[in-house]
Amino acid sequence: MTVSIRDLRPADPGDAGAVADLRRTVLPFMISTPAGVVHEVTSAHPAKRYRVLLAERADGLAVATAQVGIAHDSPEPGLGFVNLQVHPAHRGLGVGSTLLRAAEEHLHAAGAVDSYAWVLDGQGDQAFAARHGYRPGRSAHFLRLELSERTLPPYPAVLPPGVELRPASAFADDPRPLYEADAEVSSDEPGDVPVELDDYDDWLAGVWHEPSLDHDLTTVVLVDGVVAAFCAARTDGAGRYGSAMTGTRRAHRGRGLAKLAKTASLHRALAAGCTEALTGNDARNAPMLAVNEWFGYEIRATETRFAKRLAPCGPGPEEVTA
Repeated sequence: MTVSIRDLRPADPGDAGAVADLRRTVLPFMISTPAGVVHEVTSAHPAKRYRVLLAERADGLAVATAQVGIAHDSPEPGLGFVNLQVHPAHRGLGVGSTLLRAAEEHLHAAGAVDSYAWVLDGQGDQAFAARHGYRPGRSAHFLRLELSERTLPPYPAVLPPGVELRPASAFADDPRPLYEADAEVSSDEPGDVPVELDDYDDWLAGVWHEPSLDHDLTTVVLVDGVVAAFCAARTDGAGRYGSAMTGTRRAHRGRGLAKLAKTASLHRALAAGCTEALTGNDARNAPMLAVNEWFGYEIRATETRFAKRLAPCGPGPEEVTA
């Protein structure tokens, strides 16, 4: 199939809607909204060299999309990423190969040395990645929980001494304490690309002001007035709740505070009309997997992180199709 590749036009609502639809079709266990798609492009740090690409048929139908850029918040230089979503009805026609080629050319031009990609298990996606020179690494799981009074543990009637629960909206005037907690927790998160959050303004633009981040459902645990743990929540306005990050600062771990934050957040989500909760965990993150198993989350899909050392751009053999 012949397709043309172009950048998403943030001012075109149809573009953002097409990308969100493709993501929901291919990755139904992630929160995706048109407003969020626009925001991730318009708020991206220049050093990220971020692009959202669309693959279109001759009649203008978007059949695939890719997110590509540089891991600018990593202390290791030269790390790039590319994640593809090809509509199931248009696989095996060369669309994925064409889109991947365009994404890798951008990464090479941006100075990337290595390219990382999340690839779903099954459906031939991993074989496609392998044929294009990518090699598998760690895995992560998508989990789902039906939200109801029956499935949730009881809301804590009494909190431990010195412990308070607050929504993130309580920090609207000064979210820096949440940034500091996020930076510490993110640096300890399992992964093959280390993360170092050291730019408050970039965090404000990319995280705090992300349209799907629900400040009322995001729950913060304070211990003696200091942020100790949090559960960041994303919603799509259609009854879906997603855990963006749940974590505890190092000095407060081992006290069940992450479970407390998530319990409160899920109860708030249920009261707000959400009917399903989604989350994702690195397969090696045993503590958080245990917490989610305790809540009743079930693994619904698994993806693997693939990596490739990028070669200089140039003419080569015909790409294999996917």
